[in-house]
Amino acid sequence: MEKRFSAFDWPEPETDGTDAPVARDETRFPCTRCGGMLTYAIGTDAMECRYCGHNNPIVDSEEQIHELDLPSGLQRLDSARKLGATETVLKCPNCAAEFSMAATLHASDCPFCGTAVVTSTGDVQEFSPQALLPFSITETQAREAYRKWISGRWFAPGKLKKFAREDNGLNGIYIPYWTYDSDTVTAYSGQRGDTYYVQQSFTVVENGRRVRRTRMVPKIRWTPVQGRTDRHFDDVLIGATRTLPRKITDWLQPWDLENLVPYTEDYLAGFQSEVYQVALDEGFGYAKKVMLSIIRDDIRRHIGGDHQQIHHVHTQHDDTTFKHVLLPLWSAAFEFRGKPYRFVVNGRNGKIRGERPYSVVKIAFAVIAGAVALGGMVYVMEPVMLERSSTSGQIIFPSDSYRNFDPFPDFSR
Repeated sequence: MEKRFSAFDWPEPETDGTDAPVARDETRFPCTRCGGMLTYAIGTDAMECRYCGHNNPIVDSEEQIHELDLPSGLQRLDSARKLGATETVLKCPNCAAEFSMAATLHASDCPFCGTAVVTSTGDVQEFSPQALLPFSITETQAREAYRKWISGRWFAPGKLKKFAREDNGLNGIYIPYWTYDSDTVTAYSGQRGDTYYVQQSFTVVENGRRVRRTRMVPKIRWTPVQGRTDRHFDDVLIGATRTLPRKITDWLQPWDLENLVPYTEDYLAGFQSEVYQVALDEGFGYAKKVMLSIIRDDIRRHIGGDHQQIHHVHTQHDDTTFKHVLLPLWSAAFEFRGKPYRFVVNGRNGKIRGERPYSVVKIAFAVIAGAVALGGMVYVMEPVMLERSSTSGQIIFPSDSYRNFDPFPDFSR
């Protein structure tokens, strides 16, 4: 059961008065048996030791997943003054080496000994994660999903499929998201269109004679309308990263948000994790666009009739709350013929989205083959169509039957 808070009790951001890299507190994860390094064991509620293989159970946080008041959050955001440092300086708790972590990350591995290190996001951002979905898809499963995906792409260059069989490193990373809840009431005005039919006379030529015929023609009767609709939105999900295009983060949906667990750093061990780069207010701007699209569908249903026109829409948001959550994905990039391509795999269900090149030669060959097949079909059907048309005294050319043929169809899947 989610608990709602109307106020915040977060510490003020640290500052040293400069824009230089600053040291942050970090967390390491020692094995209870041998003291070695632990990483999260995917699909379980435990951490596994890289050395002795011992499983260390993750103690679930007793904190509830909080729904935070949006107006209060926006007020805090407006008054916050952050350092703006470009990187974080860390001292590895295992080998004592100092290394830098990009400001967009708060979980990574020591580049010298591989120790998993997680820093507090509260040190670099106004809001810390409240919940996350742990990985349930392994790197092996993600790689296999990618191979199946690329093998099923039509018109991909042949060398690309061979390239996909090679071992390319996958990065497990937690991506930041915002979720927004809101009670909305919308006032609208527009027009309702109802279809009706009128009888229309026309002339045709049959057997060389002009004949008068009638047909029913559809018309639309427009009526001005206005009204109100309401809808509660729950967990409208908005990606808070700039590392991946928004179309890719949107493609990864749906997520099983009902299985969110309270944020615990243990789940991040062995993976990278980004801090949010899309601010709370900017994210809500995207959320309102998502909500508006659904609201307009509600309005069309509310107007009714056969056709609808929406002229004016005014939506009021009340009891609006938000959460900051982390969601898992496997990500990789490859270069093919000098151009970079990216693909990502949903770390919960294996759903994959990616960028891919197209083979111009294969597409051109398919268009030519389609044109040849069409010509053959016309050649075979032409005598039959001419014979049938002769009975009515009219000539129907076979090409008319293919007036809507698209010689350049969309072959993407």
